[in-house]
Amino acid sequence: MWQMVWILAELERSLIQDRTKAGRAAAVARGVRMGRKRLLSAQQIAHARKLIDQGEGPDDVAKSLNVSRRTLYRALAAQSLAKWDDFKKEVKN
Repeated sequence: MWQMVWILAELERSLIQDRTKAGRAAAVARGVRMGRKRLLSAQQIAHARKLIDQGEGPDDVAKSLNVSRRTLYRALAAQSLAKWDDFKKEVKN
């Protein structure tokens, strides 16, 4: 008796997982971005890099953008990696 209940529960769980995967795939196909929104836009990151290159301290730049210093460093690193990837693609072609 209990075995039949467990089988039905397992079947229901797999159906829920399938519907969830299908819903996520449909959302991605529509162009929905998953996850948390970015705190800094590309323009803000470029402005921050310009300020730091001009000698402004990272603490002051982060404070002016209302983010933590760690968030600023992550954004700058991600932008640098993206530029490096673009450069490697251009070199290959």
